[in-house]
Amino acid sequence: MGCCVDGNNGESSGKQNLIDESIKGRIRTYYMTPLIRRLFDAAGKEVPDFEYTPRSIAHLYNLATVSQAKTQAANIVANDFRQKAAEYRSQAARIREILENVGLAQESLPSNVVASAQVLANVANLLNIRDTELSSFLVAMGDISLRKTGVDEKRAKVHKESKTLLEYTRKAIARLTYLKRTLAQLEDDVAPCDAQMENWKTNLGVMASKERQYMQQYNNYRALQNRVGYTLEINHGVLVEMAEHKKDLEKKTKPILDTLRSYQDLPPDKALAALAIEDKKRQYAAAEKYLEDVLESALATSD
Repeated sequence: MGCCVDGNNGESSGKQNLIDESIKGRIRTYYMTPLIRRLFDAAGKEVPDFEYTPRSIAHLYNLATVSQAKTQAANIVANDFRQKAAEYRSQAARIREILENVGLAQESLPSNVVASAQVLANVANLLNIRDTELSSFLVAMGDISLRKTGVDEKRAKVHKESKTLLEYTRKAIARLTYLKRTLAQLEDDVAPCDAQMENWKTNLGVMASKERQYMQQYNNYRALQNRVGYTLEINHGVLVEMAEHKKDLEKKTKPILDTLRSYQDLPPDKALAALAIEDKKRQYAAAEKYLEDVLESALATSD
């Protein structure tokens, strides 16, 4: 029940707002129509045909309200100026009367005095002072001096900033020139670099081909080593040791070979020759057996 009441209240409030807006729109239209006509009549022009919509009436009403407020403010300022002008004219009349009474009327003064007074008046107007008293001139001149000092300071600051900006601009121009020159140099180096890159690519292709060739040769050598029984345990030291043993065996077998060769110079005796050959064969077999034992011992030591 409470919800229904709140809904009815909201609907009633919305309808009331619509009614109020409609009334305001009619009032503004009633007010603006003759106002627009008066304004165009005052300007000597006819009112143009346009549609009086709520939006246009509201916009014109706001403009009229602002214009009326500014007109009232301008009237107040104008009335104040008129009052001050009347006071100044009254004071001028009294001063003129006093000067005429003491014999200092403008007509009786020399032309140079009148010109000087006119100059003083013009200077006072330029300095925006109400009189030509010395103190007023001093105060006005002091104010102008302060303003001049402020302007000089601002001018010096602006000059310094302009010099800084000019220096930055010169550096930027120099930097731009350097970058342009560098860019041109790099563009000139593009063709040689491309040629060099192509050469490197060709060399890389050749090196890759050589790598495949060397890998194939390496694999072939490994297969050959496996076939001949070469293992990694047979290192340089073992080979040197075996070479030394070989030299020792050659030294030991050399006398036997020399003896065998000397038998060739003897007269042929088959029985003695057969015995000698058998003896040397036994010695040679013993030497070979010794060599095998040494090799096996060397291999066992390396393991």
